[in-house]
Amino acid sequence: MNDLISKAIQMMKMSRAPYSSYSVGAAIKIDEEIIIGGCNIENASYPLSICAERTALFSAIAQGYNQFKAMAVATKNGGTPCGACRQVIWELCGDIPIYICDSDGIINETTSRALLPAPFEKNHL
Repeated sequence: MNDLISKAIQMMKMSRAPYSSYSVGAAIKIDEEIIIGGCNIENASYPLSICAERTALFSAIAQGYNQFKAMAVATKNGGTPCGACRQVIWELCGDIPIYICDSDGIINETTSRALLPAPFEKNHL
């Protein structure tokens, strides 16, 4: 998991957060060889911003990947994914390990199921 966590921390530095100054990096593990990163990207029209977790997942899907093993999320203070990201992680990944990190490394290990215990799913449509 060290490579996954390192990638998430590295992605924090790629963040575009001129309004909140809250940089977030994320990394999604595809397999032992492939890890795809993402960062938060803010916009003056706040709803048009995107979180690091979704950037990583959507980038992975755009590259043709759809099976995910684990995710790491890095912030300055070990913040967890927002509600929207929790829903997207659940739908795209199912129940996977989630490593919550700060700039020094892992501070908590959880799962997408623990982060979103009652997800909205396609069978609810």
